[in-house]
Amino acid sequence: MTRIDIGHTVLGYEEAGEGPAVVLVHAAAADRRMWDHAFTALAGRYRVVRYDWRGYGESDDAEGPVAHYRDLLALLDALDIGRAALVGSSMGGAHAVDAALVAPDRVGALALVCPGMTGRAWPPEFVEAGRRVVAGAVAPERMAIYRAGNADPDPADVAAMAEAQARFMVVGPDRVPEDLSAQAWERALLMYRALFRRAWSGPPTEMVWPDPPAEGRLTEIGVPVLVVKGLSDVPQVQDVAAQYAAGIPGARLLEMPDTGHLPPVEHPQVFTAALTEFLADAAPSR
Repeated sequence: MTRIDIGHTVLGYEEAGEGPAVVLVHAAAADRRMWDHAFTALAGRYRVVRYDWRGYGESDDAEGPVAHYRDLLALLDALDIGRAALVGSSMGGAHAVDAALVAPDRVGALALVCPGMTGRAWPPEFVEAGRRVVAGAVAPERMAIYRAGNADPDPADVAAMAEAQARFMVVGPDRVPEDLSAQAWERALLMYRALFRRAWSGPPTEMVWPDPPAEGRLTEIGVPVLVVKGLSDVPQVQDVAAQYAAGIPGARLLEMPDTGHLPPVEHPQVFTAALTEFLADAAPSR
């Protein structure tokens, strides 16, 4: 286990290779293991870093106010990385964008994979669908205890919530788990179980977002950008990817058919090949 003190917390991380820096920022539904294939492949050309968000994996607990985009910038400082290409998945993409807006001199390129966006409200139908998923997985009285933190979660509840959320977000509305490879489905469940076990047993957390947020500021992003959209992802998430692609000048859009919310897990070879091609132009290794 490798951990690094970034000044206000300690993060678990790995790095490999030499050359321009590429930092992989995982999804809220995952941890740094989602990058297994890309991390190994990129290390032949780049100094590649992957880490666990605070409150995830091998990083310290997230307690009180947490600004993940500032943790990302502090990690660059701690690793003596002046400028990096950031590859962010889901809300990891939102944190990468926020870091680029707060400190544009630190970010040389962005790859945004089925990304979230700070400041963008989720449509009511998406919020209601999420509520139904939670209600169908764990009894409300136990869910209230888990949300308060510092609980002792029932492993059956952890497993039920992990499967329900993986079906909703990773698989998508028009598919079934059997449409994924067994390896991808098991990896998604593994990471989701770790997420809920840690979140429910850990201290309460308050997310801190940049002010102003990313929505309305996309034209300020002046670096090469790749936006990846899974065409089997939740439609409202696809809409966010489309907004990035349309709003950032010169952004490239890659649409991946038969792919849900975690392309690096579901189709690692295809995703890594596309990312490598993008970085060859945006962050050349030679």
